[in-house]
Amino acid sequence: MTAPAPFAEIWRGPFLESVHSGHAVICDATGQIVDAWGNPDLVVLPRSSSKMIQALPLVRSGAADAFGLTTRQLALACASHQGAQIHVDSVGDWLKGLGLGDDDFRCGTEESRDRAVMEAQIRAHEKPCRIHNNCSGKHAGFLTLTKHLEGGPDYTNPDHPVQRACLEAFEDVTQQTSPGFGIDGCSAPNYAATLHGVARAMAHFAAASDDSPEARLHQAMRLHPELVAGEGRACTELMKACDGKVALKTGAEGFFIAILPEKGLGIALKAACGTSRAAEAAIAALLVRLGVLDANHPATLKRINAPIKNWDGLVTGVLKPAAGLL
Repeated sequence: MTAPAPFAEIWRGPFLESVHSGHAVICDATGQIVDAWGNPDLVVLPRSSSKMIQALPLVRSGAADAFGLTTRQLALACASHQGAQIHVDSVGDWLKGLGLGDDDFRCGTEESRDRAVMEAQIRAHEKPCRIHNNCSGKHAGFLTLTKHLEGGPDYTNPDHPVQRACLEAFEDVTQQTSPGFGIDGCSAPNYAATLHGVARAMAHFAAASDDSPEARLHQAMRLHPELVAGEGRACTELMKACDGKVALKTGAEGFFIAILPEKGLGIALKAACGTSRAAEAAIAALLVRLGVLDANHPATLKRINAPIKNWDGLVTGVLKPAAGLL
């Protein structure tokens, strides 16, 4: 089967109003497909779901140890954070420790996604900075590796030593030669692979020894889920709901990955419509299927079997996972 498979159904009263579809792959520690929906050979851009792969050179090179990075900083290197005060302060301290400033980032300025920070800046007539960008943790990792490698300031350039190291790591863990890249929202190259390749990479992380760079990164994510995304976000809430046994990371345009160390499994999925609602429903359903997420946990019920309400608070429908995923 190569056509997208059903991911989630939207019901309004007794009527099936719409269906989200997509592609998903679960791989084991050997990189073999355990289960698949849709097309495993679909060439995809994993977007921010690949941040732990982009952080691999930071650890493999010795830069993380040379600069004394903590588990909190390693989690931020893998994060698409909310720009809340906890994120801004933590990245700011990291940047200060490198002797660098906001202008050294190449991720672009982004308004904080945290309402309290955003409103405080509006009241103070302050403009957002690059540190508020949801990718500033990843870019702090890039800057750390740049200093370690003594590279130039344009670290997002595909020919820069940092990005060459990221490509090498990407092809190593996916076990594929990337057919190319797109430029991500934060200006860094985002390398393409098949969905099977990305799931294989996540299974590689899951099966890595406890002292490996891969394990250090997914352990940091599981230790600090609040830094990986933020309050109300699927990555953070679902990691907490899984009691720290699973590392999760979303990506733009309906991407999601999961790393399950205790089971030696990796998941990669892509919603064909590119919506977060579809990707979140699918990853929650697969985690329930694999027995690592309680189907009745509040974080689960926000993503599957979730009531849909209108502006008057009336329940008008429900978001259901596709039966094939469960």
